[in-house]
Amino acid sequence: MTTHLSAPDPSPSNERQQMVDALRGFALLGILVVNIASFASTYYALGIPDPLAMSLADRIASFMRAFAFETKFYLLFSFLFGYSFTLQMRAAERDGKPFAPRMVRRLFGLWAIGVAHAVLLYYGDILMAYAVLGAVLLMLRRRGDVFLACAAVGLVLLTALLWAGVGSRYTQLDMQMAVQAAYADAAAALAAYRATPLSVIVQHVRDLSQTWWVTALVQAPEALAVFFAGFIAGKRGLLAHVEAHRRLLWRVLWWGLAIGLPGALAYALPTLHLNDAVRELQDLSITLLTAPFLSAAYAAGMLLVFQTGRGRVLARALAPAGRMALTNYLLQSLVCAWIFLAYGLRLIGTLGPLATFGVALAIFAGNLLFSAWWMGRFAYGPVEWLLRAVTYLRLPPIRRSRPAAGQRGSAAP
Repeated sequence: MTTHLSAPDPSPSNERQQMVDALRGFALLGILVVNIASFASTYYALGIPDPLAMSLADRIASFMRAFAFETKFYLLFSFLFGYSFTLQMRAAERDGKPFAPRMVRRLFGLWAIGVAHAVLLYYGDILMAYAVLGAVLLMLRRRGDVFLACAAVGLVLLTALLWAGVGSRYTQLDMQMAVQAAYADAAAALAAYRATPLSVIVQHVRDLSQTWWVTALVQAPEALAVFFAGFIAGKRGLLAHVEAHRRLLWRVLWWGLAIGLPGALAYALPTLHLNDAVRELQDLSITLLTAPFLSAAYAAGMLLVFQTGRGRVLARALAPAGRMALTNYLLQSLVCAWIFLAYGLRLIGTLGPLATFGVALAIFAGNLLFSAWWMGRFAYGPVEWLLRAVTYLRLPPIRRSRPAAGQRGSAAP
């Protein structure tokens, strides 16, 4: 994650960096909308109807979550991870330090944070996967753009084809047997998450052991593909010169919507037609093929918005949250764990999809307010500071430095 070392100024460089930070802040909202569903219900993503999502309003909320958010926003975050990778490379070059050892330490720190996050707060953690995939990108960073682009396309195609094949092989009888087991798993998980903090941790470990393959065969290949895309964009300075690429952004927006929206619709329709798990697998393969296009459209659309008068106001509101995105990602899980699990209110299994949308928006509003307050006083988010200490093997000053009169602020990863 990139952070600013000094107070922001109105220079063109800082405005461009602000748009990247704002885009990351926007991604945080989508990730929260998806992740909170796992906290609120043990039925989520099991391919079985949620008893709390039977009303028309809740089914519409589930549809909108699947249509607009699921499988899209973690890809947007992944693109920005790949983009930030190039900023880390340039920082090492400016410092005259070897890049690989520094990045290995950073990835190890990210992995360790991810392990703690997954065990204590949220078994659906993505940080461990990012650390492993970041190591792959580290090994391939010297390959040409054509190779990386072809690898990205190949990963998306192979993942979509894999799940299309899985969906075609399963019968309704197979799915009925899986559904019966899913109901039992959901009931057991609900009891564990409501019991004690220790039972929550045990259930997280159990969930991790049962769902790691979903990350490995669904999220990881797509995320790596988008890592490559972000890395290419970073090397070419695409987001450093947004205003010079308006025509490209408009093309990405329209083509992304044209290809991505039909796939999103196919993926979301099963939320309105319950108990058709075979159909869900088939539609999953479609969204795996098209979601990267819709994620690209989201990014292009927001970058275009950020260049307008009102869009700049929005960017200024989102940017502090994006500058401490890792802290906010973990903070979202911490708040959700307190609300829904045995760490606090134990509301899991009591709020339907529509209500969880409202809770997510309230949490995100808190993220924005806290981030604006924190970044007005400190140079890094607290977890970003810790990760930076591991990366550089020294404790960086966390207080924001005050530039001398007439001195421009600077930015560094």
